[in-house]
Amino acid sequence: MLPYVYRVTKYDPADRDEHGSYVGTEPAVSDHGPVEAAYLQAVAAFAEATGVDQLAVREPEIGGFAHFGLEPLVDGCGLAGLFSAGFAGFHDGALVPTAVGLELVRAMLRGNGAWCRLEVEGAFAVHVGWDQYLYVGSSRPCEEALAHTRSLGLFPERLDASPYDFAPDDPQQVQRPADADFWARLRWTVSAHRATFLEETYAANASRWHRLTRDNIEAVRSQLTPRSRLAVWPDLLIDVDAAMAALPEEGLVEIIWEDEDGRITSTVVDETQFEGVTSQITRASAAGVVSLTIDERHPLFTAVLPDSDGVLRARWHTDPTPSDRDWAFLKTLRRGQVVTGTVTTIASFGVTFVDIGGFTAMINIPELSWRPFNHPADVVSVGQEITAEVLDVDMVWERVPLSLRAVQEDPWPQIVQRIGQVVTGPVTKIMPFGVFVRIEDREDGFEGLVHTSELDESSEGVIEVGDALTVKIIDVDLARRRIALSHVQARAADREPHD
Repeated sequence: MLPYVYRVTKYDPADRDEHGSYVGTEPAVSDHGPVEAAYLQAVAAFAEATGVDQLAVREPEIGGFAHFGLEPLVDGCGLAGLFSAGFAGFHDGALVPTAVGLELVRAMLRGNGAWCRLEVEGAFAVHVGWDQYLYVGSSRPCEEALAHTRSLGLFPERLDASPYDFAPDDPQQVQRPADADFWARLRWTVSAHRATFLEETYAANASRWHRLTRDNIEAVRSQLTPRSRLAVWPDLLIDVDAAMAALPEEGLVEIIWEDEDGRITSTVVDETQFEGVTSQITRASAAGVVSLTIDERHPLFTAVLPDSDGVLRARWHTDPTPSDRDWAFLKTLRRGQVVTGTVTTIASFGVTFVDIGGFTAMINIPELSWRPFNHPADVVSVGQEITAEVLDVDMVWERVPLSLRAVQEDPWPQIVQRIGQVVTGPVTKIMPFGVFVRIEDREDGFEGLVHTSELDESSEGVIEVGDALTVKIIDVDLARRRIALSHVQARAADREPHD
């Protein structure tokens, strides 16, 4: 926040009532003449006193709030000739010389249709408000500029802050950047859907649409306006009639269509204009309807473009989608973190799904337990609260694999200590290459293999599942988690003389 903030107006403070409202005769519109020129000279004086010669455009708007409603909109919204790239040059972070900044102030005083904050971070700010109220902030007291402003017939008043200082709608929201993970997910989405639409909002109420395919993503990416807000949408419908059937009975919507030459056009209309637009797109190759009501807008995911150094400096946010909220949650996780969740589903293919704070993570079969089991339901149950370790955080696929066994003590080192022991356990399986025997007295006890070469000849062909068999633990392979047993050596040990 700048330490010196002034409200500059053409309204004499003496002409205010007890509520602070102006009751004089000055009109609330620009005179397009000497008073307007005085405003601009005042801004120039403060800029010079602060030592700035260029300003940054912040949070630009076209239409909407930008039009104060007291003068008619003009073609070009007051931006004509100010930016080489037209409207697209009027973007967040665009640096303009003071002379261009003054022309933007002029356009805002007239309510031509464009609005923005003009700032130099930590040093200077110019905000234009309703009814010809101008707010100038500086890191310096600017006494000479104040005196000059008064000599111009204007009235500067000291304030604590400009009412137009930027304030996010939700200060707690973590904005998703259009970083490498975003583009990787977008490429995956395009491949899965064959094509998607990218909405590029470079100023409030001003956007462009791009149809993305696997072949043109990088070309489109290179042409995006800096710090744009991006929204990824499903592809347009090639059945134009079906697309138009989605028009609501009333309300503002944006209609997007693609012609046979691949040109994309969009327009914002209400119910009184539906019929006229529908007649325009009868020969379109594809079309779609997007509501302008936040609760009815459902893009797949959104982001804001960072600067070329990867830093997200744009201060505005997108309206988060479920995917964006998942992304924000995933940003709080790290590999090796221990989380608590509730088992929601045990899938038929064995994967267990766990709710960890609104996000569904998964546990693959090998990560459920160190011990053997027949089905995941033998280890966990739906509704059970469990503690598990995060194995990975995949920001592209938005997946989080967990491990339940990682938070359990690994029993295998204890099994290694039992090499050489002779134990008796039930036969659990009979295979052509040998038999499996459980070596622990528990349902989930470890099993070892008695290879046919380690079976006593007198036992071959007569062993059945469930029979108790005495075996010796001869090896434990920790890498492959295998236990080798010997029936022959167990019988030999039994025949040896004991002290």
